[in-house]
Amino acid sequence: MNTSPQITPLSWLMIAILGLTWGGTFMVTEIALRGGMPPFWLAASRVGIAAVLMSAIWLILGKPLFSEKPDATTWRDLVIIGGLSSAVPFSLLAWGQQYVSSGFAGVTMAAIALVVLPLAHFFVPGERMTPRKVAGFVVGFIGVVVLIGGQAFNATGANLETPGRIACLLAACCYATGSIMLRRLPAAHPIGLATVLLMVGAAITVPVAWAVEGPPPLPSPQIIAVLAFLGLVPTAGANFLRVLVVRSAGPVFMSLVNYQVPLWSVVLGALILGEALPKSLLLAMALILLGVGLSQYGALQRLFRRRS
Repeated sequence: MNTSPQITPLSWLMIAILGLTWGGTFMVTEIALRGGMPPFWLAASRVGIAAVLMSAIWLILGKPLFSEKPDATTWRDLVIIGGLSSAVPFSLLAWGQQYVSSGFAGVTMAAIALVVLPLAHFFVPGERMTPRKVAGFVVGFIGVVVLIGGQAFNATGANLETPGRIACLLAACCYATGSIMLRRLPAAHPIGLATVLLMVGAAITVPVAWAVEGPPPLPSPQIIAVLAFLGLVPTAGANFLRVLVVRSAGPVFMSLVNYQVPLWSVVLGALILGEALPKSLLLAMALILLGVGLSQYGALQRLFRRRS
C-alpha cells in the first residue's frame, strides 16, 4: 500500500475513541487480575474472544480478505503482524507489569510514537520526518512524563525489575513495528484483516498461556463478564478501528493514541475509582495537545480549512 496518508475528521474521531477505550482498559484489566485471572490467560482470553466475534462478523459479510490473490510474502507478513499487534506485546506486558511500576509501563506506551517516527520515515511513503514532527512528538512525550510524574522511574524493588522494564520496552517496539508492516500490506478488507490478525494472535497466546500457567482457570461470572468486555470492546472493536486508522491515516498518526492512553487512564481512575488527580494534569494536557498540534500541523490546517 503505497498511497500517502489521508487524515480526515473521521481519523481524528477514531483516534479519540481509541485513546478513551485503551485508557480505560488498564482499570478493567486490574479488576480481572484482582479476581484471580492469571496474566497470560487474561491476554489469551481477550484475544480469543475478539477473534471469535470478528470471525462471526466476517463470515456473515462473506467478503474476501484481499481483492487480488496474495503471495507467500503477504501471508508471512500477516502472521508476523498478528504476533506483533497483540500476542507478543500482550504477553510481554502481562509478564513485565508484575515487576515494574504502572507509571513506567505508561511511559513506554507513549514512547511508541517516538519509535514509529523514524521507522515510518524509512519504510512508509509520505511519512517523512520533519523538525516540526520530531519536536511535536518529543513535546507530547514530555507531557506524558509530566502527567505520570516521578513514579514513572521509581524502582519497585522487584528482583526482576530490569527484565520487566525491558519486556515493556520490547512490547512498545512490537506495536510500532506491527503498525509499520500493517501500513505496507496490499489492499485488504478491513474487517477481514482485523479478524485474521486476531486469529493469529489467539493461535499464539493460547498455547503460551497453557504452557506457562497450565489449563485455563474457571473464572467467576463477574470475571467472565469482564473478559467478555475486554474481548469485545478494547480488543475486537479497537483492533478494527486501529486497522482502519493505520491503513488510511498512517502509523505516525495512529501513534498519537499512545499519548492519550495515560491521560485517560488517570482521568477515568479519578472519575470512577475516586483516585486523586495529579496537580500536573493541566500542564501535561497542554504539553500533549501542543505536541499533537506541532506533529500534525498540516493535517489540522486541512481539517479547519475544510470546515471553513
